Amino acid sequence: MQATIDPAHLSAYIASRICHDLVSSVSSITNALDFMNEPQDSEMRVQAEKLLYDGAESAACKLKFLRYAFGSVGLSNGAADIHDAKQITESFVSHHNKKPELEWDIETEHLSFSHARLIMNMVMLAMDCLPRGGSIVVKVRNEVEGMGIVVSAAGKRCKLRDDTASAIAGDKPEEGWSARTVQPLFTRIIAEGLGGDLSVETEEEQITLKATSLNAEG
Repeated sequence: MQATIDPAHLSAYIASRICHDLVSSVSSITNALDFMNEPQDSEMRVQAEKLLYDGAESAACKLKFLRYAFGSVGLSNGAADIHDAKQITESFVSHHNKKPELEWDIETEHLSFSHARLIMNMVMLAMDCLPRGGSIVVKVRNEVEGMGIVVSAAGKRCKLRDDTASAIAGDKPEEGWSARTVQPLFTRIIAEGLGGDLSVETEEEQITLKATSLNAEG
């Protein structure tokens, strides 16, 4: 099923999702600056400086990832640097509250920017299913029918929401689109843009996202 959504709503919800992902890091920076403007002892100042440094580092890592996953970087032509894409994704995951473990199993010499953007969005979907942390495995293979990308997530209370499952399938959730449900829809749009399909399988405390029959050249 080909996913459809009004472009104005898509851009608005994507912008809201980006703001949601950045708000905690920016709030840390603001709080640190407030602390540093107040009279305090040396120990409090050290803690404020650490909060400022951590918030700035987190914001920078998230911005770099989101520019790739949602912005123009992911639309670049040619082959992506696999090592760079992995490093950007790892940094983003490491600044998630529950810090899930991330494992790579990539067997291809060519990865386009669109492929990398798809992987990043699939990883974001996997992270949203892990409220208590856990592990994420990214597997990429070149098959006869095209490139295949599988991202699996496993952990305590790992679960896929019904409205997320609907969005992955390209169906409008019962409550309508939102900043949260538009990201799985966007992931499907990327997969379809690569000539493939996106599906998900669920088991107890595990979900498996599959992007299949993708154009190998991206």
